[in-house]
Amino acid sequence: MPEIGDQLRETRMRNRIDITDVEAATKIRAKYLRALENEEWELLPGPTFVKTFLRTYADYLGLDARKLVEEYRARYERPAAQELTPFGTNLGGRRTRPRRPIVAPWMVIVLGVLLLIGAFYLLGTWGDEPGDEHAAGPEPTPAATAAPGNDGERKKKRKSAPRVVRLKIQPTGPVSVCLENIAGEPLIENLTLDAGQDTETFRSRRFRVSFGTGAAVMRVGGKAYEVSDDAPIGYELRPGRRPRALPESERPTCGG
Repeated sequence: MPEIGDQLRETRMRNRIDITDVEAATKIRAKYLRALENEEWELLPGPTFVKTFLRTYADYLGLDARKLVEEYRARYERPAAQELTPFGTNLGGRRTRPRRPIVAPWMVIVLGVLLLIGAFYLLGTWGDEPGDEHAAGPEPTPAATAAPGNDGERKKKRKSAPRVVRLKIQPTGPVSVCLENIAGEPLIENLTLDAGQDTETFRSRRFRVSFGTGAAVMRVGGKAYEVSDDAPIGYELRPGRRPRALPESERPTCGG
């Protein structure tokens, strides 16, 4: 059976297709296309993007993309730990389930804020001894009291601040997408989308998303942000903020 890279290269050359034409059509950089043809997997960003790029390139050439991806998995991917362990057996003779975190990170943050508010309240309450209301001095004059209008404006600003992110992804060409919500649950699991396959509008207090190519536009709260051509790339999305580019170690992989 011909090697994976040989099948890609021979099919491209047989159809007299230049590597730059493939780059323009698939939005995959030429150096990554050559790495696929030479099977230089270490030059690619990671196994997830290897499979995504391989699938996109094979589809463009009219090859059986699924067969090539399965061949790559069988030859080069290491089996996961659960695949090496017989199903339903372990040292204790009982099936074990993956442990889930007892407390989510956001719950710890909320609990800390509530404790801090409670501490301030108790300090203010204990500081008021009986009779202090008469010894504290005269009542403040109307001039020293904040104008009600200013309080109303501040309340309006607090209410108008967005609490969730509304995200819609609009592909402009073939692009692999991994999208996770604040709980780390995959909403789009390494799915390759084509131009015109707009996603639904997702809502969460935070998103992490990664793109295999730059062929997409993120609509965040009604504003459009183009994905950088310096792909693969990942972003963090929070309410009222511009998308923040993530380092490679923090990009979501959706288990790929």
